[in-house]
Amino acid sequence: MRIGIPKEIKSNEGRVALVPPAAAELVKHGHEVYLQAGAGVASGYPDLDYRNVGVKVAADAVETYAETQLVLKVKAPVAAEYGLLRSDHILFCFLTLATNPDLALLLQEKGLTAVAFETVEVDGKLPVLAPMSAIAGRLAVHIGVTLLHTPQGGRGVLLGGIPATERGHVVVLGAGNVGRHAVAAAAALGARVSVFARSRESLARVHGLGPNVTAQPAYKPLIAEAIYDADLLVGAVLIAGARTPKVVSADMVAEMKPGSVIVDVSVDQGGCVETIHATDYDNPTYMQDEVIHFGVTNMPGAVPRTSSQALSSALLPFVLRLASAEGLGDPVMRKAINIAQGEIVYPAVAEALA
Repeated sequence: MRIGIPKEIKSNEGRVALVPPAAAELVKHGHEVYLQAGAGVASGYPDLDYRNVGVKVAADAVETYAETQLVLKVKAPVAAEYGLLRSDHILFCFLTLATNPDLALLLQEKGLTAVAFETVEVDGKLPVLAPMSAIAGRLAVHIGVTLLHTPQGGRGVLLGGIPATERGHVVVLGAGNVGRHAVAAAAALGARVSVFARSRESLARVHGLGPNVTAQPAYKPLIAEAIYDADLLVGAVLIAGARTPKVVSADMVAEMKPGSVIVDVSVDQGGCVETIHATDYDNPTYMQDEVIHFGVTNMPGAVPRTSSQALSSALLPFVLRLASAEGLGDPVMRKAINIAQGEIVYPAVAEALA
């Protein structure tokens, strides 16, 4: 199969779908791989690294899309790329269509097949999404630490505290991959951490991350009490392919302490905080009710080398499935299809866009 890797053009998005060693595996399996010139540079991989493993370097996006059938991106296409898509393309990337009806309609009109990274599921787990969730969870705390600094508008809290001071309070909503890694990062800093989740098994896992972690069921009164005392609130709620339910109301946000911080990682799917809206790294934050809101939709793009390496490792087995003789008929890949020949076929996306 002819496989294309375009350069990402979303604001401050430095990731590349496959790093050279992963691309080399596709070449070894007899596939032709085309990389748009410069696509790996922000992740620290120059074109020569790809050429050395048999990848063909295309001059621009037009050539990359024109020469290939399977298009591997990181983020969903943006307007500048719409005209490059064809009905015979298989698009494989993070789509988050439940919150992007315009893109869903465009892909339907194109008549192509769109497979989402975030809906690839194996044994109840989301293996392609998982490493990006882990990175985003850790970044949520790193970013929150900085935003709590007074020069950034924060309330001037050092999360871990020092002797004779109080520890900062981090509240995490959700104990999946994002939540678990956010809890681990906050606990390692020495913060007082409260995490809420529906699953007792998930709560048991995060409870063991440190003596400064309190894991509780996701009952609204308990969440509200914790949020009012929070210095940093991390949204980590996920329903695969679907719009995220609102767990935190605008009224709850209005009661938070001035200068506290919200980092809602689930903003890609609409966010679990009522007052959150999508931002980018050019303008990552805004203030509402004296609370700093961070809603960047491509958080792992800030650490592209780490993110690209992690994504490539998780992604390669599924690219090989798509490029095999069975292709879209592979049971795992068939289940991950969001749009097939103009029709929305993934139930959670269809429900969200109905």
